[in-house]
Amino acid sequence: MASNNSEQTEQPTILRMHDLHPAPGAKRDRIRVGRGEGSKGKTSGRGMKGTKARYQVRPGFEGGQLPLYMRLPKLRGFKSPFKKQFQVVNLGRLSELFPQGGEIDAKTLAEHGAVRAGQPVKVLGDGEAKAAFVLKGVKVSASAKTKVEAAGGSVSED
Repeated sequence: MASNNSEQTEQPTILRMHDLHPAPGAKRDRIRVGRGEGSKGKTSGRGMKGTKARYQVRPGFEGGQLPLYMRLPKLRGFKSPFKKQFQVVNLGRLSELFPQGGEIDAKTLAEHGAVRAGQPVKVLGDGEAKAAFVLKGVKVSASAKTKVEAAGGSVSED
């Protein structure tokens, strides 16, 4: 009886432990040094005498010279983990985003893409207030406050 190719089903190959091999070039032969002049003989690439020739040295060892980390001054003080990081918006940017003026708070600034939502905002006085802004719930610098009030706006830092 002749067998038909369409009737034969292909058996799935099963992956076994002895089929696994490291990628080519992943395993390299260990270099044997100090076994004759042809293979980095005698000093084995460590130079002549000294600590580095005799033992393994710790990181930062400079051969007995005062190491860099001891020559540099210590870092003084500390950084507060609770420091408030304000997002900055200048008056010039507010004039571009709100040419007619109006009420501005952190939420409207986030909707217009000027700041990220959920983080504190501070308005600085770079640029001109070309409309009457009503700033609510944002920190405002002294120069920005005078410019906004001169343009007919108001500031309320809640």
